[in-house]
Amino acid sequence: MLDYNFTEEQELFRESMREFCTKEIAPRSEKLEGLHEMPAEIVKTLANFELLGMPVDPDYGGLEADAVTMGIAVEELARADPNCSIPVFFLVENSWSHVLNKYGTDQAKQEILPKVVSGERFLGIASTESDVGSDLGSMKTKIRKSENGYVVNGEKMYISGISEALAFGGGHVTLARMTEDLGTRGMNLFYLPLDASGISTTLIGEMGRDGISFGGFNIDNVEIPAHYLIGEENKGFYIIHEGYELARGLIGLVCAGTALKSLENGMAYIKERKAFGKPIGKYEGIQFKLAEHYVKMQALRDLSYKALWTYDQEAQGKASRFDVSMAMAMAKSVASEWAFAAINDVMQWQGAFGYSTECPDQKALRGVRSFSLAEGSAEIMKLIIARELLGKEFLAYR
Repeated sequence: MLDYNFTEEQELFRESMREFCTKEIAPRSEKLEGLHEMPAEIVKTLANFELLGMPVDPDYGGLEADAVTMGIAVEELARADPNCSIPVFFLVENSWSHVLNKYGTDQAKQEILPKVVSGERFLGIASTESDVGSDLGSMKTKIRKSENGYVVNGEKMYISGISEALAFGGGHVTLARMTEDLGTRGMNLFYLPLDASGISTTLIGEMGRDGISFGGFNIDNVEIPAHYLIGEENKGFYIIHEGYELARGLIGLVCAGTALKSLENGMAYIKERKAFGKPIGKYEGIQFKLAEHYVKMQALRDLSYKALWTYDQEAQGKASRFDVSMAMAMAKSVASEWAFAAINDVMQWQGAFGYSTECPDQKALRGVRSFSLAEGSAEIMKLIIARELLGKEFLAYR
């Protein structure tokens, strides 16, 4: 028999997270709409509750938290912030502080991680380019060795945390080509501070999640020190996927937490709203939809927590990298689609109010839509699943 129970410590953490989010996050999330930058007050609030850099070693101020515990945190944040901006900030900071903590040099970790944990420095991810998303092999940004370290040229676009990196200080874990003829086997991963000489930034609007900035930057002969390299040269493509996969599991729980909260809103509404003399919650057309969505959200939670548990098992040598990739892809492949459908029906139940900007569920709808693209599209997740089922020889792009 499988044991799906959280540890006693994790249950206590969930209770404290629920209380924290009710008191500190939910009231603040209402003010995020249209800001396009995470307020310093919220960043400090997250840091004070030890939610930034959770997987970081205690030597650098972190908790050395496991992936499941981070999942508990992000699910509760998602319930409290229908905008999805605070959960995004959380999953970006924690996924990539984990990668830097595991593969970064001691000098870089000492310089960067304590300030990430304290909320004094932002740490994001930059791999996407204006015409390159999941196909990292087509990346144009390049890095080469120099006398004192490395020189980088190129551009990154559709990146979260541009304004935050400039306002708080910090930068992005970045991927670039090192050895051209090796393809994806010739890429470097490195830390790129956004205030470096030679970087110019731009901001663009998002459909949702507008409590965190979104944009890109050009990289013109930017010099970085050698100790900013993350992992070995030409191994960046493989290392970056560890960050992506952690983020994918967390995204599954953002979608589940957001949609379950929306379903709670919908249930409260259909119990009170009457049509033709009785509450609309008595109509089977609504009841059946509610039941279907609730089952899917519970299934998504299970898929996501299993994926994060598998991630932790790999760290203990009890699961393989392919086990992790499969589990994460299964959770993320359905997360956005299922959550979007659930929230969309909640808005339908609420009639004209559901379409108004006063309705929190319209924020949630716009927020979860992004996750069919972020950290690997839904189509790429299905390719990963099919690869594991059929074997690499059936990959269409090889």
